[in-house]
Amino acid sequence: MSDAHVSDPVLYEERDDIAVITLNRPEKKNTLTDAVIQGIADGVDAATRSPEVVALVLRGSGDTLTAGYDLTAASSDRWQTPYGARGPAPRDGAWDPVRDYQFMGNNVRRFMKIWECPKPVLGEIRGWAVGGATDLVLCADLLYMAADAHIGYAPSRIFGTPTTMLWVYRLGLEHAKQFLLTGRAIDAQTAHRIGLVSTVCEPEELSAYVDAEAQRFKHIPANQLALNKLLINQAFENMGLRTSQMLGTFFDGMTRHTEEAYQWVEQFEEKGFRNVIRERDAPWQAYGERPR
Repeated sequence: MSDAHVSDPVLYEERDDIAVITLNRPEKKNTLTDAVIQGIADGVDAATRSPEVVALVLRGSGDTLTAGYDLTAASSDRWQTPYGARGPAPRDGAWDPVRDYQFMGNNVRRFMKIWECPKPVLGEIRGWAVGGATDLVLCADLLYMAADAHIGYAPSRIFGTPTTMLWVYRLGLEHAKQFLLTGRAIDAQTAHRIGLVSTVCEPEELSAYVDAEAQRFKHIPANQLALNKLLINQAFENMGLRTSQMLGTFFDGMTRHTEEAYQWVEQFEEKGFRNVIRERDAPWQAYGERPR
């Protein structure tokens, strides 16, 4: 059942014992705003509470899972911070590291609801999963990818570091450095070869395949699923996942407040947002500059 409206930024539906959480801004490539991230978190909470739900599916409407954070969001979509404190108003250009950490940490905490959910979460990647989209979807338990899809963390070239840090834990040292130091996009075949995703499907078959996989969990007791997921996750947490997330979230704020980051953002008005992004990616022939 669902009380969502088709205009909501995130849709939640329960059907055949599966909860489907759909990012619903196809005209914006399902880019992430505060409302979208909160909608995902609310959907995970609803599915966790529901006695009828055995597994969750996370997908995007249209041809893309999500193209990452919406850097051009209207004022009504601006980000909220759960932190307030006494102190002088910051001067122009000043960085408040605590406020910034609390702001981005709030996103990480909501993404990690997927990781912490006691039920299996299946992530469906079609089109693009870029930048902050990877902080979200890599929290899922199992990933499935369309044959023509790509995933990558382009902000590692400028203006960001991963915050949930699951790139490192899912890929290992060599591949994590290969793709995070360069920001290269990863095609579906490569993602499958290096163990980032479970299965690659033709785009028109992807959703049906993921739904069928989710249905299989009906045949495993909920306690078995929850305890095995917790056990696996705890092994990675013992390797320092939460500490890495703290540093990643803090460093992300630092990279957005360097002199080169300020100069890069200033070019948006002069050259246009899309042109600046193209210049960033042109040397790598990736994302918008990928050969067709």
